[in-house]
Parts: sequence; C-alpha cells; structure tokens
Amino acid sequence: MLKPKFFGWVLGLVLAGWLGIRTHHYFFDKSDPKFFIAGLEDGQSYGGDVACVIGGEHSYKVKHVSLFLDDKPLAYNYPIGKSSFEHPITINTLTQPDGEHTVKIRLVAGNYKKNEVSKELKIVIDNAPLQAAFVQANTEFRVFQGRTLHVQFQSNKPLKEAYIKVLSQKFPCFPEAKGSLVYEGFVPVECEAKPNEYMLSIDCYDNVKNQVQLEAKMQIVPYPFKKHVLHVPAEKVAEEKEIGASQELLNNELKKLTELSPKEKMWNGAFYLPTEVLRISTEFGTIRTSEEKGLYAHKGVDIVNNPRSTIWAPQSGRVVVKDRYAYSGNTVVVDHGWGILSLFYHLDSFPESLEVGQMIKRGAPVGKLGKTGYASGYHLHWEMRVNNIEVDPLEWTKPNF
Repeated sequence: MLKPKFFGWVLGLVLAGWLGIRTHHYFFDKSDPKFFIAGLEDGQSYGGDVACVIGGEHSYKVKHVSLFLDDKPLAYNYPIGKSSFEHPITINTLTQPDGEHTVKIRLVAGNYKKNEVSKELKIVIDNAPLQAAFVQANTEFRVFQGRTLHVQFQSNKPLKEAYIKVLSQKFPCFPEAKGSLVYEGFVPVECEAKPNEYMLSIDCYDNVKNQVQLEAKMQIVPYPFKKHVLHVPAEKVAEEKEIGASQELLNNELKKLTELSPKEKMWNGAFYLPTEVLRISTEFGTIRTSEEKGLYAHKGVDIVNNPRSTIWAPQSGRVVVKDRYAYSGNTVVVDHGWGILSLFYHLDSFPESLEVGQMIKRGAPVGKLGKTGYASGYHLHWEMRVNNIEVDPLEWTKPNF
C-alpha cells in the first residue's frame, strides 16, 4: 500500500509542473488570442434586436472583451478570465439610424504582454418597412400566346430577392439597371398555353427578411397562328444527321445552361434585329407541316437575307454554344443573363475568333447566314428562350416592350 507521503510528493510534482506551464504561458507566450463572432457578418443587413455570440480562446487566458458600434462601446472591457469562452450579446439596432455602420470587436489576453487582437465589420442597419407597387397602374395584364409578359414594379429599398409566381412557375425579378429601385420580371407564355385569366403574384423580400406581396391578374389571349408546309429533301436530312450532333443533345444543354445562367442583366434596352431583313419567311408560332417532323409549332423567326450575310448579337452576353447539330445546323447560343438566351440556327460558318465562354457586345458578329441543318434554303432561324421557353424574339426588339 502506497503511503500518503508519496501521494503528496506526486501531487506536488504535478502542481509544480502545471504552475510552470502557466508561468511560461504568462511570460513567454507571444500568440494573439483567437476569437469569432456568430450572428453578425460583414456586409450584411440587420434590423431590430440582433442576437450575437462572441467567443475566443488564448493559451493563458482571455482577460476581457470589448464591442463597439461606430466607436461607441456596447460592452467595454467585459471581464472573461478564462482560456476559452462564449459570451452572448444583443445589439439593439432600433436606436441607430438606417445605413452603414461599423462594428469593432477587441480581445485582450491575460498574459504579461497583454496581446490584443481586433476585427471590424461593416453592417447595414435597415428598420424601414418594406413597400412596393406596380409601375403600371392597371394591374390586369394581357399577353398573347407565344409572347412575353414584361412586369415592372418599384420598391422603397434594395431587395434581396423577388420573383413572380404564375402558371405554376416562378420567374426571377431584378433591377432594370444597376442601383435602380425599379424591378422587372419576364413571364414567357408558351404557344400552347390555354387562353384564360390567371392570378399573378410577386413576392418581394428585403435584406432583413421583411416580405411584401403584389397581386394582379394575367389574361392570356389566343393568337391566330399561321400555317405552313415545309419540304426538305430526305437526302439532305440524312446528310445533316451524319454531320451534326443529336438535337436532343442541344436541348439537354439548353436546359442546363438556363439553370446556370448568371444572375446578372448583361443587356440594356431593346434587342437589335440580328441581320438585315429582306423578308420574314416564317413567323413565330406558325403551325408547320413537314415530312420529317410532322405537325409542329415553329418556335422561332425565319429571316431571309442575302446568302452568307453577317449575323450579329442582338444584345450583349456570353457565348455558351458554338457547334453543329442535325436540325439546327451550325448553331450559336448567347446567354444574356437571368435565363434569357438568343439562339441562331443554320449558320453557314462561324467567326474564327468566336469562342465558347467569350463575352460579346451587341452588334458583334456570331456567324454568316446559311442553310445548314434542317433548312430548305438560305435563312436565319432566330430563337429566344426565357426560362427555356421559346418566345417571339421580335417582341423584344420593340422600344416600348
């Protein structure tokens, strides 16, 4: 059996070792204390009472912590006296003016050198009620089948998120120009959409999660689509299928590109026509009959111009497709942001400098007018998709759209 004297000797040795380590940390540790703040992030907006947690640690101990708002102390030299801690604190933003503010956190270690570390965060205080209203006084919107409904509304402050809910879908809204408080959204209406009256709502959220909803009615009006018969020789169809990739491959790619489209408006104003127009050979939505495809809706505009005429981008954007497919032939797709795509089919050739991923400006060449793919003669098939739904591109060229 071990004697009590031995236990006392071991205890003394352990205590001396512990005191030695503590003494070492007190006099010789040059490390700064580490800390974090939860519930508060740089560049974010806040309103009401903001609950935060300040935490930190040091090998010796944290002596005290201070929190300042615009150089005014909310907690000054609050004593800690522990090697690690977590301390809750509430910031009442209702006593502060709306706008940008600076939060500073400072920790001081309890060692001999009193190592100090601090961090500043820029936050925005926003306690103003959220308000929004349609730009157009009449809240009954009318839109033809195959066209796009352009909706605008104004808010009293920048929004974190806004979207239109209609036709069992959601469509994003965004500022019409950088820094603008006028927001816009585009609702694509399919050619096959049933003419009827539908409820439309817009959910708006500000940066402190306030919500307001706008409601309106949308009337889809039937459009008298024309009819057309197309004949493309069977041998040309077979040849194009040998040369070009599957059209299904392009359709799958367009679906992915719509999902990955940047949340950025790259265009400004009305769209240009992508080439000089001698005539429109097939209008958007024309009910077409052909031996190869049967009966279907032609969801683009066929523009006739001189063979190998220059085709240019109708608006600024990013080139996301440059390839050859069985039906669309030599194809270029430009992404204008927010899921809005321009498609150019049957091109004779591409510019040598054109590359996928390249940013191009309105008016930049994207190819030459041709008859590759499922085409009976020289023309441009110009298509626009909003949320991967084909809409009449000519509507987007009108100044009052």
